[in-house]
Amino acid sequence: MNSLTLKAAKHAFSTTALALSLLSFNALATSPVHPSGHNQNMITTQAFSSTDYQRQETTKMFPTPDENMEQHILTLPELSDESNYMVEIQIGQTKMVDCNQQMLTGELKQHSVKGWGYTYYQVDSISEGPSTRMACIRKEEHKEAFVQIRDELKLNYDSRLAKVFYLPKGSELRYRVWKVESQFNYSKSAVAENS
Repeated sequence: MNSLTLKAAKHAFSTTALALSLLSFNALATSPVHPSGHNQNMITTQAFSSTDYQRQETTKMFPTPDENMEQHILTLPELSDESNYMVEIQIGQTKMVDCNQQMLTGELKQHSVKGWGYTYYQVDSISEGPSTRMACIRKEEHKEAFVQIRDELKLNYDSRLAKVFYLPKGSELRYRVWKVESQFNYSKSAVAENS
């Protein structure tokens, strides 16, 4: 076999291995299974404004929400192998929309609690963002839907500390839990296998 044919064979092998590893990835968005065996939401959520704020023992180190802001707290239940889970966070508002694709504008910032090192997330303002400009003729194309800001967040699942967010009043935080359903696959160079 000449060197050109060998290089082509190695490239084809590497490409095939990469394609197989990409196709075998598998994950599900799911909530942790409830002890009853049903797939029910077990994440506890709380939201406080500056007027109805109640300091919680587990989140007392986090700042109180400013006026016109709300503190959202997600408390995750403990799972047996949390390394197989992630939490996806989307922030936005429920709005009346038409057939156009819509987005809101807002910047999700990560902060640290001084003296504690714990992380919290904050969006200072949310406003109308870009949208397509199609003519929406049918009336049934108008519906209520969640419209999110561009930034979204995926966090490693960690039940040891609540996830804390500060959002403008009238905003919503939605979340889902992702669970890995497959084992790791490997991609190795053909040179390493021949040595």
